[in-house]
Amino acid sequence: MPPRPHVHGPVVDDQTRCVHYRTAQDVIAIKFACCRRYYPCFQCHAESESHPATQWPEAEWSEPAMLCGVCALEMSILAYRATTHCPRCAAEFNDGCRLHAHLYFAVPTPA
Repeated sequence: MPPRPHVHGPVVDDQTRCVHYRTAQDVIAIKFACCRRYYPCFQCHAESESHPATQWPEAEWSEPAMLCGVCALEMSILAYRATTHCPRCAAEFNDGCRLHAHLYFAVPTPA
């Protein structure tokens, strides 16, 4: 198995929870499009980097940019957005993260 990617920022445990989000379901880290570094959340990125975050364009949603903090599965943005659980270990993801999707992904506006 490949080594687990490093997750940057104020991470509080080995399942990618951070000082901002640390419920049982907060086990996803995102590789930010701007710096290609994994962070648990947008606040961790803002506090740790000197550049603004940029969103993943929809044309790049097939890139492996989501990390399950439980089993270290890297999945595409498309795969992550299509599920509520890790496809490998079945860890439940925080459904509230969908409220922040526009911060990470160039989400199309509804017609």
